[in-house]
Amino acid sequence: MTAGAAAPHNGHMVGTVERILRYPVKGLSAESLDGVELQACEGLPQDRRFAIVHGAAGIDPAEGGWRPKSAFVTLVKHERLAALESRFDDATGYLEILRRGRRIVRGQITVPQGRLILDQFLAAYLKSELPGTPRIIEAPGVMFTDTEEKLVSLINLASVHDLEQRIVGAPVDPLRFRGNLLLGGLQPWEEAHWVGSRIRIGAAELEVVRTIGRCAATNVEPGSGQRDLNIPQALRRGYGHTDCGVYARVVVGGAIAPGDAVAPAS
Repeated sequence: MTAGAAAPHNGHMVGTVERILRYPVKGLSAESLDGVELQACEGLPQDRRFAIVHGAAGIDPAEGGWRPKSAFVTLVKHERLAALESRFDDATGYLEILRRGRRIVRGQITVPQGRLILDQFLAAYLKSELPGTPRIIEAPGVMFTDTEEKLVSLINLASVHDLEQRIVGAPVDPLRFRGNLLLGGLQPWEEAHWVGSRIRIGAAELEVVRTIGRCAATNVEPGSGQRDLNIPQALRRGYGHTDCGVYARVVVGGAIAPGDAVAPAS
């Protein structure tokens, strides 16, 4: 067993959903939700619905389909994105982008003219960093997550705290891991032992399918856009791996909300 890992749970694990987060545009900021209705074999509604393609990707938006993260503008190479705050309105399709609390652009991301406004802003904001003009794309039925399968990502806050206290020695914002569900009340690293088992959250049931390996995107501090830590290196040094969090497949849909219990499925 790796250093710092909890013993395998005995079926009595109970945690709590602390926050529910979605990322409407891959690479931009999180949005907190008061609750959500999960559906079988789907991720969070509106999560990674849009992505920013860099000019060198050579993607035709009309082709649709999932693409690997190397095709997109992400925090791995473009940390300045983390200094932006984005807000998406499901009802109108408008996305607004703010910096230091001040709105700097607003466009209807669901239509070509609105996307063009947003594209032009991103091109100016990242002009010295991109190989070509960025474009925002969407593909019906596709989530631009790092996995082609539609999954929900779970982050154990106790694991983040353990990393922070025992290895890094500095604050580690859980938002660095860009998870959908932030979970409290658990033992550090016990989530790694859920792989292959089912858990119940609110009215939904999920199957935990694998741990999440971490890349350089986690080195970027949310809000400042500064690349101030080396999270994969810290994980490997402290625990012998670069995993933090788990992916889960929704097998039974249902409503979930902050405060819901997280427990083994009966």
